Amino acid sequence: MTSASLPASATAPATAPTFATTVLAGTAVHLLPDRALWWPAGRTLFVADVHLGKTDTFRARGLPVPSGTTRDNLARLSALVAAQGAQRLVVLGDFLHAAEAQSPAVLASLAAWRAAHAALEVVLVRGNHDSHAGDPPAELGIAIVDEPWPCGPFACCHHPQRHASLHVLAGHVHPAMVLRGTGRDALRLPCFVVEAARAADAGFTLLPAFGEFTGGQTMPSGPQRRFFALGGGRVWPVPAG
Repeated sequence: MTSASLPASATAPATAPTFATTVLAGTAVHLLPDRALWWPAGRTLFVADVHLGKTDTFRARGLPVPSGTTRDNLARLSALVAAQGAQRLVVLGDFLHAAEAQSPAVLASLAAWRAAHAALEVVLVRGNHDSHAGDPPAELGIAIVDEPWPCGPFACCHHPQRHASLHVLAGHVHPAMVLRGTGRDALRLPCFVVEAARAADAGFTLLPAFGEFTGGQTMPSGPQRRFFALGGGRVWPVPAG
């Protein structure tokens, strides 16, 4: 289980930047508190594991869960696209949760969202849930690709993997970590995980799950891994150890 003491930057004043900046494959990226990665040079926003229609799927299977997560997730995407001035959105897999997610209500919400962002290029890298859910309707104008999909210096994937020449951006595992205070306090938070390049590959970055109503997997530490925790509307680098 990965754990670390709460860094001083976690209590930085509100005027400090809310995102973290790092360099991947020689280009600067911003790790955003709303669980997205922004690549300024490419005007591209990356998210993973949106899981639209997850609560609709659960209710269709007889489980009493709250509604509204599809609407909330699309509203968050809209806010990110507007705030960054994104020209391209790349979804790193698991856009729709299951076949039941292709309900009239979910598809209507998605069509309205797409119409509001008609000029935005949207690319979906198929994930394991997309294989079960089926591709979104063609009229939505979403490009559907298989992993690894090259985008500048990045290999866009759903499943974590290695690439010889491109830095992999992936999701799937919903990464999380545990922060420990000076006493016995512990806090589990979603995080970004950045693995350094090696001689045989260009490294990888795992994105936290974008969608609401998703769990997380606590990631083990490693000598070449850096963790960026999300909490309280901020992202901060966590000291090793």
